[in-house]
Amino acid sequence: MRNKQVVTIVQAAMIAAIYVVLTFLVSTIGLASGAMQVRISEALTVLPYFTSAAVPGVFVGCLLANVLTGASVYDVVFGSLATLLGAVGTYLLRRHRFLCTLPPVIANMLIIPFVLRYGYGLVMEYRGHDLSIPFYMLTVGAGEVICCCMLGSLLLRALERVRGALFPARL
Repeated sequence: MRNKQVVTIVQAAMIAAIYVVLTFLVSTIGLASGAMQVRISEALTVLPYFTSAAVPGVFVGCLLANVLTGASVYDVVFGSLATLLGAVGTYLLRRHRFLCTLPPVIANMLIIPFVLRYGYGLVMEYRGHDLSIPFYMLTVGAGEVICCCMLGSLLLRALERVRGALFPARL
């Protein structure tokens, strides 16, 4: 029993570390935050398909990445919660490989536009109308589809081949 707990903690820590490193890499070219986000680390939100350790792993990774990249307090809190909700959704849909990439997209599409609008004060107006929320839903959603659905699906396919070695069912 103790060996399984150690493996779970190590897996979660490794996933968190990979999330932070990937976010920093993408941040250097300005794609990790803003109205159009292509945070490739979000592809890791599909890992709960393989192990429950990925749920706290991606949450802590996102929380650390947001803090370390200087995100607003609203982004640290609500952005990290969006990633947590997406990871939990993936875990709950783990029996449906195709659908498990969708919860992170939906969670981020519904939460992050409000963070951008009210946490950062980013306004998108057209003819005197504030279209910020629908516009950011579209842009954040597009970035999440790229990261979670496309890159996440590739990650699922690649890791499926080595599933037993990386994510042992029993210890």
